Amino acid sequence: MVSRHEAEQPHRCNAVVAKLAADMDWRTSAILFGPLSLLLLYLLLPLLYPSAAPITSLFVSPSSSSPPPEPGPGFMRKAELDRARIAICLVGGARHFELTGPTILKNILEEYPNADLFLHSPLDRDAFKLSLLTAAPRVAAVRIFVPEKIPETESQIRVLSSSGSPNGIQGLLQYFNMVEGCLPMIRNQESKRNFSYDWIVRTRVDGYWSAPLGPGSFVPGTYLVPEGSRYGGLNDRFGSGDGRTSRAALSRLSLIPSLDAAGYRSLNSESAFKAQLHIAAERRYAFPPVNGVLVASVGSHGPMSGAKCRPCRPACVGQCVADVMQTLGTGGTWTEWRNGSLELCNAAGGWENGWEAVFDEVAGEEAAATRRRVASLDMATCVEGFRELCRRSASWDAPSYDEICSLGLKGTSNKTRP
Repeated sequence: MVSRHEAEQPHRCNAVVAKLAADMDWRTSAILFGPLSLLLLYLLLPLLYPSAAPITSLFVSPSSSSPPPEPGPGFMRKAELDRARIAICLVGGARHFELTGPTILKNILEEYPNADLFLHSPLDRDAFKLSLLTAAPRVAAVRIFVPEKIPETESQIRVLSSSGSPNGIQGLLQYFNMVEGCLPMIRNQESKRNFSYDWIVRTRVDGYWSAPLGPGSFVPGTYLVPEGSRYGGLNDRFGSGDGRTSRAALSRLSLIPSLDAAGYRSLNSESAFKAQLHIAAERRYAFPPVNGVLVASVGSHGPMSGAKCRPCRPACVGQCVADVMQTLGTGGTWTEWRNGSLELCNAAGGWENGWEAVFDEVAGEEAAATRRRVASLDMATCVEGFRELCRRSASWDAPSYDEICSLGLKGTSNKTRP
């Protein structure tokens, strides 16, 4: 059975094409962007070395006379990205899409022609302009929806502020819902295709791009946002990251209860974005340790008694530990530390490079073999494992095996067995 909405689609498409042809030449209109009040999306500098200055704002004139960069590791990185699985999520109202759309096509979609496009946009009088995306190299999913009021919960009212939002808290909720709406679309594609996206890029439909999205915008384990337009938080108009970091960054609506539980209050969009990335990130602790928060090395010789721990090369041993424990006073008597039985990590940052070797040495060959087996797990083996786990369970209530596995595994060409 075909719904009325579906049945009208061909006529609607024809009407859009006719209107575009009769009323608008977007190639000509694009030169008018200067006088208009558009959202100028600051771009991330395509770095040759991703570790250097990861966030840089840049507005490049198309007539820039800067010489092209010398060939180097950045070009090899671009070749690697061309082989990666990338999801590009466009969100927001079409507004001046006749001006911004061609720049998104040229500088993002055509720059990464193997990437899959996901569009999540409200139905309004400008939505017809989105037909320009028929020129996109690959289209995975399109959702153009009729906005509906989102019930405001007590936690949302506590956490969010109506100040600066044209439509108050409801406006923020609509925007957050629009951003997060990309996630189920991406998950559905991953489940159908039995893979996970290596990278997710999210940008607004009304962003004007003056230069290509460079390979320096893709840094493993890092979610990159541009400088500028922070408003007390982080610029939330563009972001790119791997699958894990992007899913945390795009969960704008569902993480509000966590922000409430963490005590955040009266946040605007940018400060809420900063707060959600903070609570979603791996916990980090001051070093030297303060307030009784110690992170022990898993290689410590004594009982750790439930202490926080990591595989690390100890940064504090012997007299250093004694000094720390004396500083902490009675709050530090939670575990035995004398006679070199406790070693402390510097947990001010993430897990250090080479932690795998540290863990393997401390935990032994059996645990090391398990770690390596999980690290090399493919989709077929993962799905077969969950199928066996389900068979052995008296009760089972979980998403599909493919969905569970695809969310955590990197892209693989292996197909699951029927």
